[in-house]
Order: sequence, then C-alpha cells, then structure tokens
Amino acid sequence: MTTSSPWRATVLTLFPEMFPGPLGVSLAGRALASGLWQLEARDIRASATDRHRSVDDTPAGGGPGMVLRADVLAAAVDAAEIGSDRPKLLMSPRGRPLTQARVIELAQGPGPLIVCGRFEGIDQRVIDARGLEEVSIGDYVLSGGEIAALALVDACVRLLPGVMGKEASGTEESFSDGLLEYPQYTRPQLFEGVPIPEILTSGDHAKVAAWRRAESEALTAARRPDLWAKIPSKVPNRPGRRKTPKSTTDG
Repeated sequence: MTTSSPWRATVLTLFPEMFPGPLGVSLAGRALASGLWQLEARDIRASATDRHRSVDDTPAGGGPGMVLRADVLAAAVDAAEIGSDRPKLLMSPRGRPLTQARVIELAQGPGPLIVCGRFEGIDQRVIDARGLEEVSIGDYVLSGGEIAALALVDACVRLLPGVMGKEASGTEESFSDGLLEYPQYTRPQLFEGVPIPEILTSGDHAKVAAWRRAESEALTAARRPDLWAKIPSKVPNRPGRRKTPKSTTDG
C-alpha cells in the first residue's frame, strides 16, 4: 500500500445513509477527514432495472421473508469495479468468525468491498459467482449487515499507520497474542476503597509485564477456554481463576 493509494472500504448497502455513521467521529473520523483512508457507500438499489427499483423477491421453495436478487446484487458488485487484489466480503451470521488476525490482514491490504445483506439473505448464486467471503461478527442475527460492516471497518481503520496516537497501543490489546487483555487502572489511586494493585505503581517494569501476562492468561482461561486451548505454551497449575493482587492504599 502506498501513500498515493490510501486504504479504502467500499460498502454495498440498501441504506448508504448509515455511513459513515460512527466512522465519521473520533479516531476513524479524523483519519477519514485527513485522507488516511477512504469510504464509499454505494446503493444496491441503483443497480435495479425495473421501474419500481425492486431488489428482492420471494424465496424459492417457499418460506417467510424476501431474498436479495442475484442479478441486482451481482450488477452492484460489478459496478463497484473492485480490483482483483481487494477482498470481497459478505457480512453474514453463517460466515467464519472475524478474528484480530483477519482484521490485521485486511488492514494491511488495499481495503475490502463489503456487501451488507438484508431480509432473509441473498441469493447463493451471487455469493458463488462473485466469490464473496462470508464473515460473521458473532453468533447472533442483526437486521442487516450494516452494523457488522461498521464494526469490521472500525477494527481495520484503527490499525492503519497514523490513526492511533501510539503505534504500541495496538500491540497489547485483547487477541493480539491470542489472549484477552489484562485489567487496566488509572488515577485516582483509591476508588471506593479499592486501590490500584501495588505492583503497577512499583516502577519495576519486568514485574509489571509478568503481572499483566499472568492476568491475561488467567482471564483467558476463565472466560474464553476456546482461546486458551489454542495457546501453545500454558503456565502450569493455572486453573484460570484470577487472584486479586496485593494492593496498597499508599499515595
């Protein structure tokens, strides 16, 4: 990726007015305004050919709801003129779960085309014909793919060079090394009778790093055993129960 070609997200949706939405504020919004990345929201309905601008029809085989037509959506994908180097994604609850590793891959590329489905889904033939990669942000169903697309784009944009204030900010977060992030603390030193853990104010960077690693491991084992099972080297005798570190009320 070069400075002349900023990272770009192209979104196909029936509701382009939903964008940039939250992507237009905070870090993502400032980066968008300064040209660090680009966003294009394209209306799927613009590719409809009848006078009613129809985009859906009843599901083959019967059943409730409506299905996005293959011909209309395929035309919308083609009209976006996406280069072969850009991934084509479909936000879908049946897709592969979005992971931080996949977010990093997407952020390091030129930027994806993201299709936002609606109704009961989209015709399978356009998924196959246009090579859409189905991506899920969780085991639940939304009204459409727009909110999922916003989440995916936000996860990518914050990793782009120059977006976050400190580049190290993204290296010690949840999932960056397969673990959940350790607990964070800041002033005041004493909050409702609970102090900041003493080790974090000790000035001993090695001990702080060891404490944070241990907390991350314990949290991951307790809350996400699926992630914990994938860690190649586990600390022995750590059942996943977090122990409250020694604290002090000094300061």
